Amino acid sequence: MVQESEESLSGVFASALAVQVFCEEQGWPFCFIGGIAINRWGRQRVTLDADLVVLVVPGKEEPVIEALLERFPARIEDPVTFALERRVLLLHPKEGASVDISFGMLDFEHHLVKRSSKFFWSPGVEVKTCSAEDLIVMKAFASRAHDWKDIEGVLIKQGKKLNFDQIFEELTPLVELKEQPEILTRLRQDIEKFAR
Repeated sequence: MVQESEESLSGVFASALAVQVFCEEQGWPFCFIGGIAINRWGRQRVTLDADLVVLVVPGKEEPVIEALLERFPARIEDPVTFALERRVLLLHPKEGASVDISFGMLDFEHHLVKRSSKFFWSPGVEVKTCSAEDLIVMKAFASRAHDWKDIEGVLIKQGKKLNFDQIFEELTPLVELKEQPEILTRLRQDIEKFAR
């Protein structure tokens, strides 16, 4: 079971690295989020795909989509329409694992990419992920059961090293848009419980 998990993660990181190299060649600002970032900042867990944000000016998505599809196969029919409507491109690189690329445009996403840094996974494999603080913001905003479990893992591992002021500064306006102030309450409770 452990070996299967490691092999699965190796495939995810192989796909992530291939996409990262391509984004760097194109000069696109980007960083990985989701399961890869969780493996950096929280508990190690299996993830079946790689998620990243690529900053794209609204209205300029098509050239980015076309360039990505020339290099990596899509995993759905009509990926261009899907990507333009939902601002997410679904790929399946030959390296093995699926990759979901979100086209970022929010102020928070710009901050997230600017604060990102490289993460050493194994010899020859370094991928750029969001910060632990930004990961908590995204997970709290999504607010699903597994997101709160991921937050718990980050709080336990990172503890008081986290910049809680930054987290609430970024999360508060997003929560206000969502009209779910209980997210902030839950996060404060989890910080008190797990961040030591």
